[in-house]
Amino acid sequence: MQCLLLLWFVVEDHDTLFILSESVHFMGIGLLAYKLIKKRAAGGLSLRTQELTAAFLLVRLFCSFMMEYDIHTLLDFLTLVATGWVIFSLRGPLKESYQSDLDVTNPLLVAAPCLLMAIIAHPSTRHFILFRILWAFCVYLEAVSVLPQLRMMQKAKVVEKFTAHYVFVLGLSRFISCAHWILQILDGDKYLWQALGSGLWPVMVLVSEIVQTFVLADFCFYYLKSYSEGTGVIHLPAGIV
Repeated sequence: MQCLLLLWFVVEDHDTLFILSESVHFMGIGLLAYKLIKKRAAGGLSLRTQELTAAFLLVRLFCSFMMEYDIHTLLDFLTLVATGWVIFSLRGPLKESYQSDLDVTNPLLVAAPCLLMAIIAHPSTRHFILFRILWAFCVYLEAVSVLPQLRMMQKAKVVEKFTAHYVFVLGLSRFISCAHWILQILDGDKYLWQALGSGLWPVMVLVSEIVQTFVLADFCFYYLKSYSEGTGVIHLPAGIV
């Protein structure tokens, strides 16, 4: 709550928080790129999470071209390219170091409920119905795309350093994004409400943002705790996911 109040007073244009969130996400992918190039090892990284990330970015990029074109589109494109390179590395040159035995989450079981929810609750704007469903789908999928990574880390018990940095940065990105939506709503932004439409969709957007923030909250707590204790080693207890 204190962080939200600080952002409320410090950041004049709350829409910049969304751009900041996307930029932080891109920085997180940069950490993965450094790990893969420098260490030449993919241990601890979930290919399933990267594939789900690429999926929601691809859908959001398509919807951006169809529904709106702005700086968010450019950031999504850059992040998608970087994510695609990570996927290529895990499937190709660094395949031997990828821990497939720990990355056991079926991405279809994550994506299918998101598609069902998108059909039920989506924007009520004037855009073509397929575009509105796809937009809702990428919002829901983004909220849960990190689950395979968290499950993989929970199975491994001890989290590799660069993977921990990446997931923490991802959590920071999700917190900033959630703060953006909450502050925009508190501002009573008329354009935002027009873009969201009416009905169940605005509620689901906010719920999705809160879910993806709290999904990472436990890990971020243990990450900060490990560094405050000076160990730098993150041990995850059972049941964190």
